[in-house]
Amino acid sequence: MSEQTKLVDLVDHHLTSFLESRSQDMANISPDLEHLLAYSNSMLTGGKRFRARFCYWGWRAIGSDGSEMDLLGGVETLDDVQSVIALATSLEVFHAAALVHDDIMDNSDTRRGLPAAHRAFEKIHSSRDYSGISDHFGRSTALLLGDLLLAWSDDLLTAALDSLPPEIARATRSQFSKMRQEVTLGQYLDIHEEAAWLHTAESERLERALRVVTYKSAKYSMEAPLLIGASLAGAHPEQLADLSTFGLPLGIAFQLRDDVLGVFGDSEVTGKPSGDDLREGKRTALIALAESAMPESQKRVFNEMLGDRSLSPDQIEVMQSTLRESGALDDVESMISDYASQAMTVLGNSAISAGAKKELGRLATAVTERRS
Repeated sequence: MSEQTKLVDLVDHHLTSFLESRSQDMANISPDLEHLLAYSNSMLTGGKRFRARFCYWGWRAIGSDGSEMDLLGGVETLDDVQSVIALATSLEVFHAAALVHDDIMDNSDTRRGLPAAHRAFEKIHSSRDYSGISDHFGRSTALLLGDLLLAWSDDLLTAALDSLPPEIARATRSQFSKMRQEVTLGQYLDIHEEAAWLHTAESERLERALRVVTYKSAKYSMEAPLLIGASLAGAHPEQLADLSTFGLPLGIAFQLRDDVLGVFGDSEVTGKPSGDDLREGKRTALIALAESAMPESQKRVFNEMLGDRSLSPDQIEVMQSTLRESGALDDVESMISDYASQAMTVLGNSAISAGAKKELGRLATAVTERRS
């Protein structure tokens, strides 16, 4: 069993144990909480565990020579391994919270092929013929679920740092707190762009879209987990800088790939309807580049369609064709390649262990060439 596979298994095991403890707490309060627990379990089951893996390899990049480590025994500092597993698990729970809140704001119907949290709770309300408005119940409950997941993430973080030297705990928590702030601000920038897009200069739109990419996703998906793991290992400022300059462009490439999949992805693979970002009116780098290449008449029609929740499959195909013909898809693919290459160059020149470089290189390929 590879170290990567062991890592994912250990994170899953830690997560299962944590949820079992919380399920008892919730059962003691009220059986009415069973749906919150059930959806929490579904959100936290499976997934690629990218954030956990980057956190772990940020830690390994600093804390060892990069040789194969037996995660199931024979580790000299078992407490440190337990801490990084708890920390990696905390990041996965934080990610789940961010997805629940993001789906509310995007008015998404699905997540990983299943109803988004607010839609699932809306269905519970309507199926039981409860009083009030099903949509309001669904959104309110999903909002509380996201908040609950954030609290659980912090519980896991606190447990991970509890037995560590104060200076290590402070540095790690500081990186985690910075990540939480950046994600929240990036989420606001995202909804702001959707609202203000047509009121901003066309020449500024690509830059503004990339700013959203950076703060809403790129930093917390790749850069922050690396820095959090490295801080746990006692990284020096120079080491943190190396990991940051690797993680940020890789995170941007990761999100640009996500933006492409949100328009052109296969629904059987992504778990979301094809073209869903077009129905949601996402103002991405892909859209900014396409609009800059369109004649005014075509641009006007495209913007009238963008964000229309009732778009038919045929209309989605027309918009996809427009994006391809504008050259925007090719441009974004080139950007993904350029950002990934930038990250790999930095990684090759960084002063981290050879083993960590190898595994981070594999992860970089996985996140930028994925199809879901």
